[in-house]
Amino acid sequence: MTARIGVVTFPGSLDDQDTRRAIRLAGAEPVALWHKDKDLKQVDAVVLCGGFSYGDYLRAGAIARFSPVMESLIEQAKAGLPVLGICNGFQILTEAHLLPGAMLGNDHLHFICRDQKLRVENAETAWTGDYRAGQEIHIPLKNMDGRYVADAYTLDELEAEGRVAFRYVDFNPNGSLRDIAGITNEAGNVVGLMPHPEHAVEPLVGTGRTDGLPFFTSILKKLVNA
Repeated sequence: MTARIGVVTFPGSLDDQDTRRAIRLAGAEPVALWHKDKDLKQVDAVVLCGGFSYGDYLRAGAIARFSPVMESLIEQAKAGLPVLGICNGFQILTEAHLLPGAMLGNDHLHFICRDQKLRVENAETAWTGDYRAGQEIHIPLKNMDGRYVADAYTLDELEAEGRVAFRYVDFNPNGSLRDIAGITNEAGNVVGLMPHPEHAVEPLVGTGRTDGLPFFTSILKKLVNA
């Protein structure tokens, strides 16, 4: 049976179609989910895609966190449903307290768009199993509020528990503390990161590489072997 992976669309989402395409290229069935609908349509996993949900009013992800779909998503994520938050999706996950910390404006106060080198720090989550720890990959990055922050205790805890999933290499594009580009929850089913793996799944576009495709093949293998 084909794995079904939902992609939530909020007002202001930009990358829902690209994310569904990446899921399809990995061999799973993408399922469109609407922010006002609590029904997750019995999907096996969910991606919160990039964009500017609700125009980033109040704070990036702050309004989307209260969308009806999030009520079901939060409940099921706590029960083990795999969830990936990309860029704005990462911001929403922190606002929903499914991941610790917060996302603030870039330290240089400008929107940034570039190909970004990352190092895989944790290859044991539901979304990173097709990578290897220490592997360096190139993933497109585009954000205005991408600076990951948390108190020292939380940062130390993330480091000690191996919950830093990705780290910026060579250049920190937004001032994120400890060069953190992505993190995971304790169970490893919820992962958030600022760069956009859905833009690195075909040689023709994005970085010209397919370094982002393993996000989607990882979850497919996890679901199939569950």
